[in-house]
Amino acid sequence: MISKQASIDPSAKLDPSVEVGPFAVIGADVEIGAGTIVSPHVVINGPTKIGKNNRFFQFSSIGEECQDKKYKGEITRLEVGDNNVFREGCTVHRGTAQGGGLTAIGNDNLFMVNTHVAHDCIIGNHIIFANGASIAGHVRVEDYANLGGFVGVHQFCVIGTHSFAAGGSIILKDVVPYTTVSGHPAQTHGLNNVGLTRREFSTEVVNALKQAYKIIFRSSPTVNDAIEKLNELVVTFKEVAVLRDFLLQSTRGIVR
Repeated sequence: MISKQASIDPSAKLDPSVEVGPFAVIGADVEIGAGTIVSPHVVINGPTKIGKNNRFFQFSSIGEECQDKKYKGEITRLEVGDNNVFREGCTVHRGTAQGGGLTAIGNDNLFMVNTHVAHDCIIGNHIIFANGASIAGHVRVEDYANLGGFVGVHQFCVIGTHSFAAGGSIILKDVVPYTTVSGHPAQTHGLNNVGLTRREFSTEVVNALKQAYKIIFRSSPTVNDAIEKLNELVVTFKEVAVLRDFLLQSTRGIVR
């Protein structure tokens, strides 16, 4: 299961079922769970904890020191959940002491070729990064978000749940849940109707989200005005509550 041509630090802890290909390098303080496959020429450095049934394709660099100039060698961590796929050339960096010391990735995510997750990012579940998509430090990506090819996300932004960013978008502010954004810089262009349909949102919920969208982006001059108007819908639809709470918590402003 482990190639004789792989280099594995004695302190690394690998489940007996882990597969490691030739010329892969697994450094100190790395823990890898059952069923995970590490392809040839992958580099995994620690402290890094990886869950079950993950797949790392060739030339991925996982758990490396971050590119933040403030980083001075402090002990920071990367934690990866279960059932994630990291395709060729994917890079994921550990956190910084100033940012909490942790980069965290959840479950069932797909990171396509040459994608990048920077320091102190928090990635949820069921997320897709298409080829070349990159996020800067301290970004949070919520469940079921989808970043198209070569999307770039500015540091400290939040990408809302069930949102979609079209290929090549440059995101400088928070992306509201359930919406589609595109452009350079990105602008909002309606709900993510394709994603909502694929995830079987009911007609009633989609109609409520459409009404909420009009409140936020069409009939409210300010975010505070939108929050007040959304309160009536919140009572009936928890999905609208997600929208309202997102607006309340946004610190960078929202993509409009």
